[in-house]
Amino acid sequence: MTAVTIDAYHAASDALKQKDLRQALYDEGAVIMNGVLVNLHGDEHRTRRNIETQVFRRDFFRYYEHEVFPRTLEETIAPFLSTGEMDIIDFGYRVMVNLTADFAGIDRPSRSPEETAQLIDMLRSFSRTAIIAHSTQDRDAIRQAALMALERFQSDYVNPSVARRQDLLQRVAAGKLAEEHLPRDVLTALLKNQDAVQLAEDVRLREMAFFSLAGAHTSIHTLGHVMHEIFTWCAAHPQDWQHFEDDPLFVQRAVHESIRLHPSSPVAARRALCPMRLGGADVETGTAVNISLQKANRDPDVFGADAASFDPYRTLVGKVSPYGLSFGLGMHACLGLNLAAGSLPKPDTNPDEHHFGTIAMIVRTLLDHKARPTPGTEPKKDTTTARDLWATYPVTFG
Repeated sequence: MTAVTIDAYHAASDALKQKDLRQALYDEGAVIMNGVLVNLHGDEHRTRRNIETQVFRRDFFRYYEHEVFPRTLEETIAPFLSTGEMDIIDFGYRVMVNLTADFAGIDRPSRSPEETAQLIDMLRSFSRTAIIAHSTQDRDAIRQAALMALERFQSDYVNPSVARRQDLLQRVAAGKLAEEHLPRDVLTALLKNQDAVQLAEDVRLREMAFFSLAGAHTSIHTLGHVMHEIFTWCAAHPQDWQHFEDDPLFVQRAVHESIRLHPSSPVAARRALCPMRLGGADVETGTAVNISLQKANRDPDVFGADAASFDPYRTLVGKVSPYGLSFGLGMHACLGLNLAAGSLPKPDTNPDEHHFGTIAMIVRTLLDHKARPTPGTEPKKDTTTARDLWATYPVTFG
């Protein structure tokens, strides 16, 4: 049965919202992705998403961005500022591991460098497995490494986190603790609603791994690309260094433009559950449907003749998101969109009250400290995957 490929923006947008297309992107990474939210469909997906969405509300994003994340960012970058150099990708993992653990519900008792290193190693293993369909390495070895990482993740982090939250929930039920004092994270939401979702222990474990990797992998991927795009742009437009350093809204525009050009997943893979018509083609039940987000996001009919180029000054017409379809649409739209990319600014937006998103905050911090590519040291792409990812991106601080 011939697969159908959709790469025009509006046709891709319609396909993403089609309820009779089942997720098929992560089938090969089942050791991590089997039974997790992004792989569910129908009522089961709707029930679990409604529960987990309770965590991802606008007031939570604003609280995290203004109260929690700045401290994490400052603590994480301090050692690198003292040495005057760092690798952006390594730094991305270090700063995002705490963020993703917080909203997933993974406690870190020691918060030591050793604990951080262990969690980063696990996240890298989970991420390699989730995108295994594009791997250039031995896939069985990747799966085996992921299973070993899952065992450590469960014993060292998930089981203690579950036990602490179950104790807190019992105290709430006994009237000894106010419910507003419960942790605000995905794990707590699932435990509170266990009767509704009835997750088996192994599925809950994979759900924690998925939420931990999803936020980290997407943001680290984006951070490498947006910094490269800004460096390249300013090499050709040196007058814009000042604009980037002085205007946080301009930085956010650059983040959105880079996300448009470099979606974390270049393709959204689906499978038809019934006959339908997509992108002008008749699709039979069971047909694989590949929605090219990267090509759709570079559709010149929507983004202009230079759609394949980075332009932080790009203007759009109509109801088109500046980051294109990179966060998905419909039932599988990314829950963490606002956390990562912030709110879309309006002409009268006050920067002091605006929600920029964690990626723009990291970029602004790096630019505030005059981060520049390290002279004589070339950044390198990740050769372990067919996806366009940076493996290393060394910078120095001015």
